[in-house]
Amino acid sequence: MHVTVLIEDYSGYESPFLAQHGVSFLIEKNGKKILFDTGQSAEPILHNMKLLGIEPSSVDYVFLSHCHYDHTGGLLGILKAVGRRIPIIAHPEIFREHFVTKPYLRSVGMPFRRAEIEELADLYLTPKPLEILDGVRSTGEVRNREEFERGHLKVYTIRNGQIQEDNIMDDMSLVVESSDGLIIVSGCSHAGIVGIVKHAIRLTGEKRVRAVIGGFHLIDASEERIERTVREFLELGVEEVYSGHCTGLKAEAAFLRAYGDRFHKLHSGMVIDFPD
Repeated sequence: MHVTVLIEDYSGYESPFLAQHGVSFLIEKNGKKILFDTGQSAEPILHNMKLLGIEPSSVDYVFLSHCHYDHTGGLLGILKAVGRRIPIIAHPEIFREHFVTKPYLRSVGMPFRRAEIEELADLYLTPKPLEILDGVRSTGEVRNREEFERGHLKVYTIRNGQIQEDNIMDDMSLVVESSDGLIIVSGCSHAGIVGIVKHAIRLTGEKRVRAVIGGFHLIDASEERIERTVREFLELGVEEVYSGHCTGLKAEAAFLRAYGDRFHKLHSGMVIDFPD
């Protein structure tokens, strides 16, 4: 099993790969490829795929972790490059209005209409866990959120003409079962990365967590929340941490102190290998 970082906020030292605020991973297992998120735009992802020798047409599925533009903005361009209809797995509310008001009103959600996507791909929209491949499934909604991980991002939606705070219930991750335990891949972890890991353990019945990969959205978190997150990871027995994007320097430093060589900063072009 391989996880390739197609785009990330960081490209690495003396790297030929492009970086962009956003995330896109390619998960390869059982001869199939799942594109996890699509960054802000397709161009840097396609550039990096070319450097890695990956043909866009080889992608079999797209999984969207949540609606934010830095995870969905490249979708249309990627689908056009793939050149055939493939399944897209996401939450039913991924096309909703989603916006911030500070420092000014702007949309931060999916930048495409549903009809545009349906012209090119088949949508599998469900809030429930969905098995994509043997041993690879989506978490579905993470409803049992940890109290200390709640309510830190001020985003809004409109329901029945009323403006409401948006709890980003469409935030979902992928869980891969391997011979060494679970490999959990998240986008921004708006549901709370500790809650996501606990949800994955409940979902699969597997208590061993081989690795957690993704953005943890601790960039504006308090030191107390960061320290508790690291402590919970250690108590849960998470063996390795691969993080970047919205995790933030302070949180990355905390994980580095706790995990040493078992912490890895994500960067564009990174390839992570795991046994099946």
